[in-house]
Parts: sequence; C-alpha cells; structure tokens
Amino acid sequence: MVTTAQGRRGRRVADTRKRLVDSARALFLERGYEATSTADVLKKSKVNGGSLYYFFPAKEDLLLAVLDWYLDNLHPEVIDPARARTDDPVERVFAVLEGYRQMLTLTKFRMGCPVGNLALEMSEKSQAVRLKIAQNFENWRAAIQAMLIAGQERFPADTDYEALASFILTVMEGGVMQARAHRSIAPFEASVALLRDYLNRLQTAAARDSGSKAKRRGNAVLHGPSTKEKRE
Repeated sequence: MVTTAQGRRGRRVADTRKRLVDSARALFLERGYEATSTADVLKKSKVNGGSLYYFFPAKEDLLLAVLDWYLDNLHPEVIDPARARTDDPVERVFAVLEGYRQMLTLTKFRMGCPVGNLALEMSEKSQAVRLKIAQNFENWRAAIQAMLIAGQERFPADTDYEALASFILTVMEGGVMQARAHRSIAPFEASVALLRDYLNRLQTAAARDSGSKAKRRGNAVLHGPSTKEKRE
C-alpha cells in the first residue's frame, strides 16, 4: 500500500522531472540545443544539479525526453485544437497549418517548428536523437493522413494519402523556414495557398469523375448497356 507520504514524494519527483523537461523544451526552442547549457536549464527550472543528473545523466537524455514530450503532446497541443475548429476533414489540415502561421507571427518569426529546428541542428550528431526526430515527423504525417482519409470521398480513388501527407509536411516545414529567414509571413502563406489550390484541383477532378460515372449509369438505365458493355 502506498502511504500518503510516499504519494507526496512521488508527486514531487514527477513535478521535478516535468519542470526540467518543460524548461529544457522552452530553452531549446528559443536558443537551440547547443546554445543551451545545463546551467541554463537548472536556472529556469529552479531545480538543483543533483536532481537533474538523477533524471538525466547526460544532456542528450534531456533532449530525448523533450522529443518524447513532443510525441506525447502532438494531439493535445496541435491536432486536437485544429479538429475543434472545424468538422470539415480537409479544413482541419489547414487549421493545423494556421497554428504554425500564428506561432510565426506571435513570436515575430523567432521560433519555428521545434522538431524541425532540432532536425536541422542535431540529426547528424546523434543516431538516437535522429530516430526520435524521425518518429515525431512520422506521427505528424500520420495525423494529417488520417484527416485526409476522413475526407477521401472528395479525392480521386487513386490518391496516395501517405505521399500527400508527406507533401503537406514539406509545405509546412519549408514555409516556416522561409518565413523565418525572410522575417515575413508571405512565403508561408504562399506555400499554403498553393497547397490549397492543389487540393482543390484534386477534389474538382474527383467530382468531375464522379459526375461522369453517374451520367453513364443514368444513360445505361435509359438506353440499355452500350455495345462495349454488351460484349463484356
């Protein structure tokens, strides 16, 4: 049986670890991994060094914990708010992108996609970190793919949803990087506008194809099967 004292101690331990991860996450986003020292994390979190090294023997262990936080919080922090804004599955994709646009403007282009930032900085320095970053990208892509599949009746039958979701990830990351480089939201908005145009074209093609099939079925009912259909 867990005593009251043990329960309080467990909560304190969990709170200490959370403060370390939250502080590191904020600093890595603001400054980058290499420019953030463990002393910076201790100062921001108000945690002593012994506790830091108890949870995270190496600085890279703290980075891996931050990346785990992004894995665990993709849906509550990014996907669920977008889903709450609209019932339209395709518009939910653009609601996700709108969240990044707002982040860029609110931070005056100082902060980009946190996982994208770490990918640029750390992918060649640690295999464990690279794999965790790739997992984060895959989770994001899978969430967008699920939105697209929810609206699949509006797209051509041969649509490759995995590839389309990967393309949308590329649009987001590329748009964010260009907006930060130019200190302007214009490149991001232009990328999103072209994505919307492309998805609209896919949906128009699907609707046209569906209409043609319906017309052929109607003609078959009125006039009987065509010569080709009779031979088949």
